[in-house]
Amino acid sequence: MAYKQQLCKWRMSIGHQQVTVLILLVFFDIAAGQIRYSIPEEMKKGSIIGNVAQDLGLDLKRLRSGRARIVTGDNNQYTELKTDKGTLVVNERIDREQLCGDVTPCSFSFEIILENPMELHHITIEVLDVNDHPPVFKKSDIKLDISESAIVGARFVLDSAEDPDVGVNGLQNYILSSNENFVLKQHVNPDGSKYAEIVLQTQLDREGAPHLSLKLIAVDGGSPQRSGTVNIDIKVLDANDNAPVFNQSVYKATVIENAAKGTHIISVNATDADSGSNGYITYSISNARSNIADLLSIDPVTGALNVSGPIDFEKDKKYEIRIEAKDQGGLTDSSKVVIEVVDVNDNAPAISVMSFTSPVSEDSPPGTTIGIINVKDLDSGENGQVNCRIEQNAPFKIKSNLRNYYTLVTDTVLDRESVPEYNITVVVTDAGMPPLSTKKTFHLKVSDVNDNAPVFPQSVYSAFIPENNSPGVSVLTLRAKDPDENQNARISYILKDANIGASPVSAYVSVNAESGVVHAVRSFDFEQIKQLQFVVKAQDGGSPPLSSNVTVKLIIQDQNDNPPQVLYPVQTGGSVVAEMVPRTADVGYLVTKVVAVDVDSGQNAWLSYKLQKATDRALFEVGLQNGEIRTIRQVSDKDAVKQRLTVIVEDNGQPSRSATVIVNVAVADSFPEVLSEFTDFPHDKEYNDNLTFYLVLALAVVSFLFITCLVVIISVKIYRWRQSRVLYHSNLPVIPYYPPRYSDTLGTGTLPHVYNYEVCRTTDSRKSDCKFGRAGSQNVLIMDPSSTGTMQRIQSEKNILDEPDSPLEVSLFVFLS
Repeated sequence: MAYKQQLCKWRMSIGHQQVTVLILLVFFDIAAGQIRYSIPEEMKKGSIIGNVAQDLGLDLKRLRSGRARIVTGDNNQYTELKTDKGTLVVNERIDREQLCGDVTPCSFSFEIILENPMELHHITIEVLDVNDHPPVFKKSDIKLDISESAIVGARFVLDSAEDPDVGVNGLQNYILSSNENFVLKQHVNPDGSKYAEIVLQTQLDREGAPHLSLKLIAVDGGSPQRSGTVNIDIKVLDANDNAPVFNQSVYKATVIENAAKGTHIISVNATDADSGSNGYITYSISNARSNIADLLSIDPVTGALNVSGPIDFEKDKKYEIRIEAKDQGGLTDSSKVVIEVVDVNDNAPAISVMSFTSPVSEDSPPGTTIGIINVKDLDSGENGQVNCRIEQNAPFKIKSNLRNYYTLVTDTVLDRESVPEYNITVVVTDAGMPPLSTKKTFHLKVSDVNDNAPVFPQSVYSAFIPENNSPGVSVLTLRAKDPDENQNARISYILKDANIGASPVSAYVSVNAESGVVHAVRSFDFEQIKQLQFVVKAQDGGSPPLSSNVTVKLIIQDQNDNPPQVLYPVQTGGSVVAEMVPRTADVGYLVTKVVAVDVDSGQNAWLSYKLQKATDRALFEVGLQNGEIRTIRQVSDKDAVKQRLTVIVEDNGQPSRSATVIVNVAVADSFPEVLSEFTDFPHDKEYNDNLTFYLVLALAVVSFLFITCLVVIISVKIYRWRQSRVLYHSNLPVIPYYPPRYSDTLGTGTLPHVYNYEVCRTTDSRKSDCKFGRAGSQNVLIMDPSSTGTMQRIQSEKNILDEPDSPLEVSLFVFLS
C-alpha cells in the first residue's frame, strides 16, 4: 500500500511539474520542434503527460486545421494526442522492462505531424522505472560440492538474482544467513550487474558437518523494498586442494545476427592441477540473463560456446556472460565472455501511411498532395538507407522534404472519363547487399459529378405474400443501379404517398430507405384485400438529387384460415328440431340437406361432407359434394323413431378445417308420435332443469329492475314537473336537449340498447312538456356504420324539430354497446 501511495504522489508530481521544452524551428519548407517529457511507467490510461500545444506554442485551431496526429511507425501506440485540448495522454500501459529491458535511460520517440503547411515536431518520452518487480533467482536451490580440504579464503560463485527494474529499484544487495563457515562477498560487473560469492572463513569438517544449509537473500533498493530468496545446499567432500584456472580472464568474440542454431562462437579453456576425478572440469554459463541463456549454450566437456537461439542485432548488439569451470571436488573458477553481434541486412524497409486522400477531384491542379508516407528501416549503416520511387508510369510523383517522409502528389491534370481510378505502387529499396525492398499500392479513385439517375431493371415488380403474415415480414427487395459513385450513387428508397381505400399506403407497407427491402406493416386478410399497388421512388444523394419511379404490385395469397360455417340446419340451444322421414320412404329419399359455406377461396373453399356418427349407419348416407342426406335402404317398422346424425364438413385446405352439425331425424308418420318420442332426449331433462333455474332467476331480476325503473320514472316526472313550473314563471325559452349518439367501441356497428325519447312542442314553447319514455323493444332500428341513410333520416328529423311553432313527436333510437 505504501508503494502505491508513493507511486501516486510521483505521478501527480510528474503531471504538475514544469517541463523544460526545447523548440527548434527550421525554415526549409517544414517547421520542426523537439520536446522531451519524463513519466513513470505503469501510468493509467488517460493520464496527462503534458500540454503539447502550450509547449510547442501552437494554437488549438492550428492542431485541428493541420490534422495533427502522432506518427510512430510501430504497432504500439503508447500515447494519444487530444487535439481538442492540446494535451498528450497515455493511450496504453507502458512497461519499462518490456520496452527497454535493462537499458537505461529508457525512452521512446515519435513525431507529431501537421499539414498545410507541413510541420514535424519530435517528441521523446523518457519512462522512469518504478519498483514493480522483486529480485528473482532462476533456481530455487543452489547445490555446492566443497571439499573439506578447501583452504580458508576459497571463493564460490553463487547464482545471481535478476531484477528487471533499474537504478535504485534494481538489485542492490545480497544477504547471507548467519553461519560459522562462510561470509558473503559481493562484486559488480563492468555492466553494473552484481553477483555474490561465499568465502570460506573456517575450515570445513566433513566428519562433523557433512551438509550445510544456507539462505541467500537478494534485495532491491525500492520503496517498499522487495526481495527474493534461494537455498544453498553445501555437500562437503574430501581432499580437493586445487581449483580450475582459466587461461584468460576475458574472452572476446563476434557472431553474425541470424546465425544458424549450433553455430560455433568461441571455446574457453581451464586447467586443474589435480589429477583423477578432482581434475575433471565441466563448463557452464552462470550469471546470464534469462533471455541470453536461451540464445547461447556451452558444451560442458569441451567448453565450446554455440548459438542456440535466434540472434537479432536490433534487439541486442552485445552479449556479456560468465563461464564457470568446476572440478569434481567442487572448486570453481569463472571468466567473462564478451560477444559482439554483427548486423546484416535482414529487415526490409517498412512503409507507414500517414495520410491518403481518395477520391480526388478530376479538376485538381498538378501538385495536389494525395498522400504522405513514412519509411523506416531497422537496420543500421547502409543497410538502413532507403530510396523511394513509383513503379509504373502514372501521372504522379514522389517528393521528399524531410528525412524518412515522402509526399505523393499529382503530376498532371486528371481526367475521370479517360481513367476513373489508379493503382499507384510505391517501391522502397534499401542500400544493403543484397538490397531489400517493400511495395505499397495505393488505390486512388477520381471523383465524379451527379449526371445519372437511378434506374430499376424492371418497370413493374410483382410479389406474392400469403395472408395472415407476421407484421414486419420482408416481401421483396428493390434494387436500382446508378452508374455514378460515392454520394452521387447512394440510393434512398422512398414510398410515395397514396391512398388505398380510406387508409394511406404507409399503413400497409414500408420501404427500408437504405436496402430497398419492402416490409408488410400489418397482417393482410385475403377476404378484405386481394392486391396492393403502390409506387416506390429511388433517389440518389447528389446535389441536386435525381430519381426514378417503379410500380410494385403486391398480390395477397389466400390461406385456409376460416373453417366452414353451417347455414342449415340451424343449431338451436333450447328446443329440438328434427327432420321427419315417413316410414314409407323409399331408397334415396331426401331427408334434408346440410348447407355450409367457407369464406376462403380456391381449394380452401372446396367443401366435402361426411357422416361421422349415426344411430343407424345402414339407414342414411351424406353426399360427399352436395351435403344431401338420403336413405340408403327402405325404412322399416323396426327402425327407431329417434335418429341422431353427426355430419362433419371439411374444406380442402392444408391443413384442413372442419365444422360439425347434428341432425335429428324422426322416423314417423304423424307429429304426435314424434313429440312423444323426442321429449325424452337425454339432454332435454338436463336442459329443462337448467331452464327452470334460469327462469326463476330471470323473474327475480326482472321484478327488481321493474320496481327500480318505476321509482326512477316517478322521480324524474316529479323533477321535470318542478323544473317546468320554474321555467314557466321565468319567461325563458325552452331549449330541447338531444342525447348524443353513441357508437360501438368495438367497431361492429351494432347498438343493442334502445332508448325512446318523445319530445312534444306546442305553439307556446314555454309550456312544452318533455316526456321521457323508458327503454322499449318496439320500433328497433339496427344501424349499419357503412350506411348513411339512417343518419340522414335522423338529421332530417332534427331539422324538423328546429322548425318553430310546429307540433311534432320525434322518436330517437340510440343504441349503446
